[in-house]
Amino acid sequence: MIYTHENKINKELRVDCEKCFGLCCVALYFSASEGFPTNKEAGKPCINLQSEFTCAVHKNLRNKGLKGCTAYDCFGAGQKVAQVTCGGHDWRQNPKYAKKMFEAFLIMRQLHEMLWYLTQAFILQTNHSIKDEINSLLENTERLTLLDIDSLLGLDVEAHRTKVNMLLKNTSELVRTKARSGKNTRSKNCNTNSRRLDYFGADLRKTNLRGADLRGACLIAANLRGVDLSGADLIGADLRDTDLSGANLTNSIFLTQAQINTAKGNSHTKLPIMLVRPLYWSK
Repeated sequence: MIYTHENKINKELRVDCEKCFGLCCVALYFSASEGFPTNKEAGKPCINLQSEFTCAVHKNLRNKGLKGCTAYDCFGAGQKVAQVTCGGHDWRQNPKYAKKMFEAFLIMRQLHEMLWYLTQAFILQTNHSIKDEINSLLENTERLTLLDIDSLLGLDVEAHRTKVNMLLKNTSELVRTKARSGKNTRSKNCNTNSRRLDYFGADLRKTNLRGADLRGACLIAANLRGVDLSGADLIGADLRDTDLSGANLTNSIFLTQAQINTAKGNSHTKLPIMLVRPLYWSK
């Protein structure tokens, strides 16, 4: 089986709240300081979650400053647990089943995130042997998402993630090397080969970040206006309030919708085809 890559991302790894039971609004721990309605323990429903599993303030999340809510992305794990793992039975109908459902959601979210990254790695990888490995791991990960709830809860997710990370790193090195050699720039402070992780509030407009290794980097409130991030690996990078106005992220790798949702941008920001421009970005 060969994955239909873009279709996989568009159909199964996209959030569909109408098919979920508000799992992210219950299963997760919330902190008011991180842009959520209030401090909330994991397993306790959000104060804005209504009886039909919709959000009472969904249309006003940005106006209320609830950035944590607007940024969160489950990669489609919510509807998968609700409709497949639990067969359409919600946690209110089965309160004794609720704890298992919430724990399954947390595991499924991790598996779906891995599917997101692996799908992109498959598209990017040119080494046929490694491409076959990625496809095999994609198929295996997909099978894991179809397990019954008890088997899902018994998974060693970290062991599986280790296998995924090895292939993602290999693909990252391939793509970043091509990006760095593909175009010479005259930018100052070329740091593409470094592993600096803290760019909090940094002005990076004159920095050559083509093919940069920005995995896990802190880019909070950094100025990346007009910067070319082609081939840059942004997996796990913190983009909260990062200014991406006019930046070119078309060919950036391992970028997620959740990261984009936390950043600032405008109509001139170029995004990868699988990501959606937030409506609240400036023109």
